[in-house]
Amino acid sequence: MTGPASTARLIMTVDAVGGVWRYAMDLTRELTRAGFSIAFAGLGPKPSLALLEEAASIGTLHWLDTPLDWMATGPDDLSRLPDELGRLIEEEKADLLHLNLPSQAAGLRIDLPVVTVSHSCPVTWFKAVRGEIPDDWRWHEEINRAGLQQSDAVVSPSASHANALISAYGERKISVVPNASALPPRRYGKRDMVFAAGRWWDDGKNGAVLDAAAAASLWPVTMVGPTEGPNGESVAFAHAETRGSLSHQETMALMQEAGVFVSPSLYEPFGLVALEAARSGAAMILSDIPTYRELWNDAALFFDPRDPEALARAINRLTVDPALRETLGAEALERSRAFTVERQAAAMMVIYGQALARAGRRQAAE
Repeated sequence: MTGPASTARLIMTVDAVGGVWRYAMDLTRELTRAGFSIAFAGLGPKPSLALLEEAASIGTLHWLDTPLDWMATGPDDLSRLPDELGRLIEEEKADLLHLNLPSQAAGLRIDLPVVTVSHSCPVTWFKAVRGEIPDDWRWHEEINRAGLQQSDAVVSPSASHANALISAYGERKISVVPNASALPPRRYGKRDMVFAAGRWWDDGKNGAVLDAAAAASLWPVTMVGPTEGPNGESVAFAHAETRGSLSHQETMALMQEAGVFVSPSLYEPFGLVALEAARSGAAMILSDIPTYRELWNDAALFFDPRDPEALARAINRLTVDPALRETLGAEALERSRAFTVERQAAAMMVIYGQALARAGRRQAAE
């Protein structure tokens, strides 16, 4: 294991609650083409049969007993994870550990190099959504900081999220590797529909603002995604059509038909669903947050995510202006071509190779 092109046995943590699953499946499918072999370590609520079958088509899947950090009541709930991962590393004879939450690196007692990708964290979520983290969540600061410090490499999917991590933890050894989509970039036939997708029980997805805007929208608004969360969170909408949880394939089929896509999020370390919408050629309306400005400036309309009237105006501006829809859809589609799985995997393999080399030097010095 001497460099980024080396064949390696990789263990990657996954969960089936948000975008990490799609990220992991698309990335590891590409890594296997480069010679990696994959084992998944799942945390949190167990996935559907269809998702289990998808993971099994790429590598082996082990589901651990430890919850996701934001579902834990305190650090003791996560205390089993170092031993669980240690046993799995030995069983799989792994060369490299890829973690998809910073907290998962805390307390590890292993010799393998650890690459940690921060797709989100409670500390940066609270600061973006509610301003400050409450006292009973502050233990996340300590465990995430410990995990980041223990990692051989830290990766963020955007420079904006990397800056948020630096502000929250003082962590500065962060590489930016944008997320990607395996969807083919092409313009589909569109109809008069506004579309949005997200886990709407999450306040960070800001579904209430979109539902309020839907009351004044000239086109019907369709919202796909769960409205009840694993910890009992729930939300109800009065004006948009809600379709609940659909498979990824079903969600993409609806998205590809939509003339307008909206993401009202207050917090997005990357925003994979916006990339998927862009790759379908939808005209996008995005919340004016740093991540979306970084990735989609000049390729979307932006609005104040706390102002439903501003969102309704943006929606109706696009519904009555087909030329603007066409222009924004084409610009988003062209921008999306940069976010390929091939480019993402190549960047991650460089980081893996560097981490393996550092680990080799460390072991040689001991």
